[in-house]
Amino acid sequence: MHEILLNIESKEVRYAHLKNGQLYDLIVERKKERQLTGNIYRGRVTNILHNIQSAFIDINEGENGFIHISDIIENTKKFEQVYDMDFDLDYDIKALDAKQQQNLDIQQVMKPDQSVLVQVVKEPIGSKGARLTSNVSIAGRYLVLLPNSSHRGVSRKIEDRNARERLKKLIRAFEMPKDMGLICRTASCLATPEMLIAEAHDLHNTWQTIMENFQKSTEPTLLFEESDLIKRAVITAVDKRYERLLVDDYAVFQYCKRLHSRYASEHPLRVEYYRDKTPMFERFNVEKEIEKTLRRKIWLPSGGYLFFDRTEAMHTIDVNSGRSQGNKTDVEESLVRINLEAAEEISRQLRLRNIGGLIICDFIDMRLRKNQRRVLEKLKECMKDDSAKCTILGMSEFGLVEMTRQRNRGSLMQTIYTSCPYCHGGGLIKTHESVSIEIERALKKIINCHQQFGLKLVVHPELDHYLNIIDKAFLNKLAEEMNAQLHFSTDDNMHLNDYHFFSTTNNKRIEV
Repeated sequence: MHEILLNIESKEVRYAHLKNGQLYDLIVERKKERQLTGNIYRGRVTNILHNIQSAFIDINEGENGFIHISDIIENTKKFEQVYDMDFDLDYDIKALDAKQQQNLDIQQVMKPDQSVLVQVVKEPIGSKGARLTSNVSIAGRYLVLLPNSSHRGVSRKIEDRNARERLKKLIRAFEMPKDMGLICRTASCLATPEMLIAEAHDLHNTWQTIMENFQKSTEPTLLFEESDLIKRAVITAVDKRYERLLVDDYAVFQYCKRLHSRYASEHPLRVEYYRDKTPMFERFNVEKEIEKTLRRKIWLPSGGYLFFDRTEAMHTIDVNSGRSQGNKTDVEESLVRINLEAAEEISRQLRLRNIGGLIICDFIDMRLRKNQRRVLEKLKECMKDDSAKCTILGMSEFGLVEMTRQRNRGSLMQTIYTSCPYCHGGGLIKTHESVSIEIERALKKIINCHQQFGLKLVVHPELDHYLNIIDKAFLNKLAEEMNAQLHFSTDDNMHLNDYHFFSTTNNKRIEV
């Protein structure tokens, strides 16, 4: 059974996809960080980067977006041809051949303060702005309109040859400008010709509106907004034939009902309002799953476990046998079983955590090549249903699997957490012994350099307890040998690694 839960809060919307009662996918969207992918903007060029042939563009969404020259030329050409728009360029773009385009300089195509039409293809993450394209596309329920490409085709996910041919003939016969392209989405298999024609006209009208607003506006502005999370949830539930959509906000529930009424003939989805007093995500055990997903360590049913770590360059996942009770007569098969469990859980955790970029999975070593293939195939099979594009390479002799996963928005950790101001994102603090050694150095410096002989040392109670065992006697003796007196005090508001020296004569803090 597949169902979607929508939890609506004032600043956040949470989407949970349950498969047979278990959390299968999760999207957390904050209202101040709404998804930008698919949005179309009138932008303004702010900076040209000659060395990497790119430009930064202000789209009025915080950090400036980024675009590369390879993604500009062909589309500028189309705009000038179709809309007879003047881009104030230093050359006639219609006369360029392919070789000249390769040698073209970004400064010839774009100038500071120039207005451009762009679409977001990659979400801004951290301090990085959105990745932009001028290869604009507008997605509908069944079709995708390509305003500056003449390509007309069918999604590769439609594997039925007869259906593919039928759809190709249909969209090629549409009465639309020849310079505009169309792609049939997976859901178009179930649509009638009339439904496809109606949507094609709607998409064309949307594009005309975008162009009118582009020409009217003078500042960076949003021209077209892609579907929000709630609308995407309804369409996903209909597309994939889910049994139920459960919403815990009445206004959003009514909105979902209205949206579904358009597609009710395709799939009888149950759209229900959650009425219980117990919070919906608690009732369906989703809160516990989210809490578990935020941990570094994930236990497997067999007793093995996974470690998730992140470096600047990649994410790493380490598979360990842990306390698993394997078959002592066949150790290899026991290790394979743990690795197969790990492959399934890794694919699930990548979805829930929304980890993107380069990922290295370190499986437990297996001697037989056929067992390595079994684990690799299991991982590939489990990753097939992932909406993000994934590429998985073979397994090395050391049991390492390299893979990439499309980064379409910030990870769950980036959404919920920020860097610790104490450790600056390191996640570690100094040991009590390290701090004790620092205190000894500081004490010598204060007495010798600052000529302070009446001292009070203030530390956290836990550090004070550690110093009680050995170090207080030693520090007192050290102070006496240098003709000074040392007193100790605690402050439970202090950080574990902090310590402060005060003068007992004027009670002022001594800076070390």
